[in-house]
Amino acid sequence: YVHRARAEGWRSRAAFKLLELDERFSLFRRDMAVVDLGAAPGGWAQAALKHGVAMVAGIDLLPIEPLAGAQFLQMDVEDPAAAGVLLAALGGRKPDLVLSDMAANTTGHKPTDQIRTGALAQIACDFAVQTLAPGGAFVTKVFQGGLDAQALAALKRAFAHVRHAKPPASRAESSEIYLVAQGFRGALKP
Repeated sequence: YVHRARAEGWRSRAAFKLLELDERFSLFRRDMAVVDLGAAPGGWAQAALKHGVAMVAGIDLLPIEPLAGAQFLQMDVEDPAAAGVLLAALGGRKPDLVLSDMAANTTGHKPTDQIRTGALAQIACDFAVQTLAPGGAFVTKVFQGGLDAQALAALKRAFAHVRHAKPPASRAESSEIYLVAQGFRGALKP
């Protein structure tokens, strides 16, 4: 997939993961506003734009090369101002799709790596539930074992469909899987 990504002009092989998820779950529509959390190097934003979405706002701690149709912000998604800045980048529009391929730097200790990436997935879940347009969708990376039971139950209440998938482009030896939530019902009452 790395060689194929270079040959086809993709920013990263991760674009294939999202394309395969889209093939299975029909994530993209032409009129969509999309937020990409952990967007560097821009492969998921590139895939969304090539499938005709209207606009993408991405955020990452790392700088991202400009991409026509996307607005990238270099800041921490945990910054209290991040949600407002991302929505402003979409012209004040609520996103129809929130994507997150965020993962913590791995330590080699599987339980620690799972907890750290699970925490990022929880941040992405919270962002999605707070900002998505009704009917919207959410995709996030989790490691097997994924979100804790409470978080998963909350997503199942907030979305019509919540499924797990491992796209073929994900390395077989990797414990990463993706949670795909569709049919956002609206923010849950505390």
